Formats: sequence, C-alpha cells, structure tokens
Amino acid sequence: MIPVLFLHPLSALTWQDWSIHWSTVIGLLALGALYVYAWRYERPDLAEKTSFFSGLVIVFLSLNGPIHDLSDFYLFSAHMVQHLLLTLAVPPLLIAGTRGAMLRPLLAVRGVGPVARFLTRPITCYVLFNVVLALWHMPVFYNAAMANHNVHIAQHLSMMLTATLMWWPLMSPLPELPRLSYPGQMLYCFLMVIPMSVVAIYIALADTVLYPAYAAAPRIWGISPMLDQHIGGLIMWIPGGLFFYAIMSVVFFKWVRRGEDSTAAAQIGWTPVPEKTE
Repeated sequence: MIPVLFLHPLSALTWQDWSIHWSTVIGLLALGALYVYAWRYERPDLAEKTSFFSGLVIVFLSLNGPIHDLSDFYLFSAHMVQHLLLTLAVPPLLIAGTRGAMLRPLLAVRGVGPVARFLTRPITCYVLFNVVLALWHMPVFYNAAMANHNVHIAQHLSMMLTATLMWWPLMSPLPELPRLSYPGQMLYCFLMVIPMSVVAIYIALADTVLYPAYAAAPRIWGISPMLDQHIGGLIMWIPGGLFFYAIMSVVFFKWVRRGEDSTAAAQIGWTPVPEKTE
C-alpha cells in the first residue's frame, strides 16, 4: 500500500509554490517568543540573537517548502540532508545564541536541576542521540514515520531534542551544566562519528530498498530508488563524519591557543580569564 504522504503532484515541487505546515510555524513562533521573554534575565548581543534566529529560520526552511517536499515525497537522500540540518546545524546555532543567565531560572525549579544534570552528562547525551538516530533509521520505524504524519513529527522532534543534548558537552552556556575539557571534547567528537558511520554504512551498502515508500514515489531527475538510498547513506556517512572531524580540529586549535595563552601569562605573572560560558 502506498503511504498517503506520497499523494503529491510532481508539479508542486517549485520554489515559488511553497508548502507550509502551520504546526512548525506556530512552534517556531512560540520558541522565538520564549527566547525574547528570557531577555528579562540577560539580554543577548546582536551576534547571539542572529545565531538563535538563524537556527529558527533553518528549521523553517527544512520543514517547509521544497526541501520538505523533496524529503517527504520524492528522495530519501533529501531527507538525509534535512536530518543533518536539523541535528548538526540548528542546535549549535540555538545554543550559541542563548546565554546561561537566560536558562538559569529553570534550574531553580524544583526537580529540574537534577534531571538537567543527568541529561547533560556526556555519556547520557551521547547515548540518547545515537540510540534515537539509529532507531529512527531502522526500516520499521522509518517506514512508520513516512506513513503517518504524527509519527513523522515525533521523529523530527526527538531527533532535534537529542541533538541539542548531544551538542551540550561541547557548547554549554551554563557552568552548572559544564562543557567537557578540550581533550574530552575531542574524544567525544571522535566517538560521535562511529555510530553515525555504522548506520550510514548499513544504508549505503544495502542491496535492497530499505524504505519502500521511496520506491513507490514518483521518480525525479532520473534517480532510481537504490541510487537514492546509496546517496542518502553517503550523505550521512561522509559529510556527517567530516563535520565532527572539523569540530575536533577547531577544538584542538582552541586548546593549543589556551596553552599558549597560559604560557605567556605565566611569563608575565598574569592569569588568563577563563572562557566565558554565559
């Protein structure tokens, strides 16, 4: 049986004819309003505001319009691009735009602090993100998401939520929920590549179509279902892996620079100011 999601005209795939899902618009407006409300605790600067709202714009562009239509109605590979945007681009932009003082009142709520400390432990973040990622790419769960819009929404929400947790040990703005040390961040990024690569290799090297919904979809640009699946696996495998290696490189140079600053400070008897986390 062809999922209802694929009853979509090929002619609708244009940049001019946007499909808009108002649930995403309402959710983004609510998140933006909460962000502005939190300015009462500490007002972010222009760069931080730009970062946060850029993250919201990427969510909108990923879940509406041509990217959404390609992902849901035609190409598995486009869906992988969408997932990379939602997990590797959006969360760091949102975190970078949020100051610690904006979140600290939440920790004062009874019961929130212990839960937050548990959820932001590096091992917890690592396990939650990778388990959710692997489960949603298993054919039984992925096909269920393609056949049922509510399940699809749950897929995207759970991936974005656990991706935000995954980024926390690298970018936390709160000293109460601290980042890893620079060596720890490098190890964390290296280990993050492994589960994603395993899932990607499983998809890229499969000799059968894992997700029948795409086999039933209208063909676009002459891409067969198997080629589409292989491209999708490679997109997760190569750009996804290289992204974490790039983060490792950035962390390494920050570590080296911190060491050089400490050496220079020791020579002149000055203690460098710790990296700001709020």
